[in-house]
Amino acid sequence: MPRVHRRAILAGAAGLVAPLALPRLADAQSALPDRPVRIIVPYNAGGITDVISRGMAVGLQAALGQPVVVENRAGANGTVGTLAAARAPADGTTITMGITDTFAINRSTFPSLPYDDERDFAPISMVTRVPFALMVGAHRREITDFASFVREARREAGRLSHASWGVGSSSHLVFEFIARNQGFEKLHVPFAAQAPGMQAVAAAQVDSMALPVGGAESLARDNRARIVALAHPHRIDLTPNVPTLTELGVPLATGLWLALYAPARTPPAAIARLNEAVREGMRNEQTLSVFRQQAGAPEPSTPQELADFARREREQWGRVVREANITVNS
Repeated sequence: MPRVHRRAILAGAAGLVAPLALPRLADAQSALPDRPVRIIVPYNAGGITDVISRGMAVGLQAALGQPVVVENRAGANGTVGTLAAARAPADGTTITMGITDTFAINRSTFPSLPYDDERDFAPISMVTRVPFALMVGAHRREITDFASFVREARREAGRLSHASWGVGSSSHLVFEFIARNQGFEKLHVPFAAQAPGMQAVAAAQVDSMALPVGGAESLARDNRARIVALAHPHRIDLTPNVPTLTELGVPLATGLWLALYAPARTPPAAIARLNEAVREGMRNEQTLSVFRQQAGAPEPSTPQELADFARREREQWGRVVREANITVNS
C-alpha cells in the first residue's frame, strides 16, 4: 500500500526523538532511574497518537535530561499496548499515551478487557485534545458539503462506506452518532489504524471517515478529500471555512483526548517529576509545533484532574456504546 499518507501526517514530527546531549538534572536522577524513559503508543506509526507522542517525547527529553523513546505496540484498538504498559515495571521509566478509546471507550465495548483503566494505572497529566472532522474522498464529487453528504447517505441506504480505526473506536462512534442523528444507514469498514483508513479514503476505496482534523486537513490540502463538518464547539484556524456540526444542527462537539499514564504503584515522587516534566516539555517549540499541526493545544493537568476527567468520559461514552449496541468480540 502506498505510504504517502504517513508522510503527510508525520510532517514535522519524524525524527524528533533522537537523543539529545543534555545535562543531567538532579531532581530527575532522584525521582527516576537513570535510563531511557519509554512511551508505549498502543497504535501503529502514522496516526494521531503516534504523532503527538513523538512530539511530546521531544519536550519530555529536554525537561528530564535523559533519553525518551517511543515504542509502538499496536493491536485490538489499543488494548495490546495498553496492557503491556500496565504490566511494565512501576518505576516511572515506562509510561503510555492513553486516548479516549483506551481509557474511556474500551471498557464498554470489550466484554472482557484485559486491563482496568483505573486500577492498573496512575494518571500523570492530560496532554491535549484534538477536534474530530468528517471528511469524504475527492472521488465523491457530488458531495460538496454536509447537506449533500446526508442526502447521498440517505439515497444510498447503507452503501455509503466509512472507515474507522476499529469497531468500537472513537472514529467509529463519532460517525455512528452522526448517522443515527441524521437517520441514514451506512457501511462500516474498520481498519487496524488511522493511517490505513485515511489512505483508503484518499484512494477512493472508502467514501468517508471521521478522524482528528489534522489528518483530514493534510488530505484536503492535497485535494484528496474534502472536510464537510467539524465536531467542535467553534470553528478553528486550521480549517476556518469548515462549519461545526453544532452549526449544522447536530449536537456533537467532541474530540480525541490524549493523556499520559504510568503503571499503578509507580512512586508518587516519579509521578510528580513526570508531571513537572510534562508541563515544562509543553513549552518546547518543537513540541508546540507538532501540536499546532494537529489543531491541538497544550492542556497540562494534575493527576487528580485527569482521573476525574477520564471518569466523566467513561460515563459519557458508555451511554453512546449502549445506545448504539456496539460490542467488540474478543
